Amino acid sequence: MAYGVFADFYDGLTRNVDYVEKAGYICEIFKRFGHSPGETLDLACGTGSLAVELKKRGIDVFGADMSVEMLTQAQQKAAEEELDIMFIRQKMQSLELFGEIDTCVCTLDSLSHLQGEAELKKAIAGVSHYLRSGGLFVFDVNTPYKHENILGNNTFVYDTDEVFLVWQNEYCEKNCSVKIELDFFCPEGRKYRRESECFREFAYPREKIEQLLAENGIETLAVYDDSTFNEPCETSQRLTFVSRKIICDERN
Repeated sequence: MAYGVFADFYDGLTRNVDYVEKAGYICEIFKRFGHSPGETLDLACGTGSLAVELKKRGIDVFGADMSVEMLTQAQQKAAEEELDIMFIRQKMQSLELFGEIDTCVCTLDSLSHLQGEAELKKAIAGVSHYLRSGGLFVFDVNTPYKHENILGNNTFVYDTDEVFLVWQNEYCEKNCSVKIELDFFCPEGRKYRRESECFREFAYPREKIEQLLAENGIETLAVYDDSTFNEPCETSQRLTFVSRKIICDERN
């Protein structure tokens, strides 16, 4: 999923996301687990809203995303805030960083956009490769419950001053994925220009994700209901994982 035309409207369509609150939540995770974030990667950073908020809190953060359009928005946002944040174009499943990192965060179910378990495993392996011993990997993912019962085969409509959006879903029970078709109707005078994007999101049982982490030398420290410190329940729509690169001595 490259998020081409979507980049122009992403911030406007996700105004419900409180990035100040989300950055505070992530910093509270660091505090609870006694972790100094150090050099931090915001993986699948999108338009850079979270990276900006983390930088304001003194975190040495840089962002990576595969979408040129999203990164352009991110760079502009950082410049407007007069913040020195590096943004690089990288795919989650094929990271090539310049060195090790102390922390990786990946939010808003970005990992759910990877196309199947094989790609998810590659992404986790990449994070593990660059994460220093004892470093934290904090991320969230959609749950199977959300895919089946919330996204499902439903259609959503958003009407803003900038765009009229029709969001259509098609649920696949076999692999717990949702095919998402987005049709953007962009006003141009008295007419509308139609742009479309299509992608698929996957959801996995908690146990499967913990298994993939373990296979790549990362231990799960905690799993929370989205943006809280509560235990997940059957109707949780998004899970937040707090995981740690296993310290070398602990492997022996």
